[in-house]
Amino acid sequence: MRILILEDEIPAKKKLVHYLNTFFRDEVILECTRTVKGGIELLEKYPDYALILADIKLLDGNSFEVFSKVETQAPIIFCTAYNEHLLEAFQTNGIAYILKPYREKELRSALSKFEKLFQPKMLEQDIFKQLQEVLNAKDENYKKRFAIKKRDGIKLLEICQISLIQANGDFCKIIDAEGRLHSISKSFGVLAEELNPKHFFKINRSQVVGIGHIEKIEQYSKNRLALGIKGVKKHVITSTSKTKEFRVWLES
Repeated sequence: MRILILEDEIPAKKKLVHYLNTFFRDEVILECTRTVKGGIELLEKYPDYALILADIKLLDGNSFEVFSKVETQAPIIFCTAYNEHLLEAFQTNGIAYILKPYREKELRSALSKFEKLFQPKMLEQDIFKQLQEVLNAKDENYKKRFAIKKRDGIKLLEICQISLIQANGDFCKIIDAEGRLHSISKSFGVLAEELNPKHFFKINRSQVVGIGHIEKIEQYSKNRLALGIKGVKKHVITSTSKTKEFRVWLES
């Protein structure tokens, strides 16, 4: 199995090489580069990498430049000191995001996830097409749309249009991706149970966000994140108790 390492720091590269050889028992081919240019050249030469481990910052740019110029189907584990690129990482083939200084336990967890998701039998097929089909599959147990009462009648609001749901007593306020406000006569708890947890997450006691409309993620405090949501004017904040779970949800 061929693995590509994009890492500009030599000590970090040596650590990754050691951990990878230990985990895979030396049954891998490891190739490393410290630059964007080198990453592009290696991916063009070997388009069939099974896995990529990438730092964000490289000597001549950032690793996202590599993936924008050379198409790859390889899953990516990001190992970096920069947490502000979390959302951008998962808009590529990212399957894990590990912050430096990381420990062997954290990397082993990410590698175990790789093995679980990308079994050799599955790699023979178009794995990314399969995963997309699973994500897009209709789940009859969850709502597809809500009937919203308006002054001029009843309007249908598709679930995929929802950016944010806000508790409001016995009612809920819903903001869609266009910034339009809707009111629905359901309690927050009931409404949250009707949403597919693959696509919606309760970030605090009174707000649920839709993953498809998260545009930006920033550090708000040590244990809280500020989220920029499409159609929502102000940032929404994860609660301290939900932040860790939210990070895991982003990867799932």
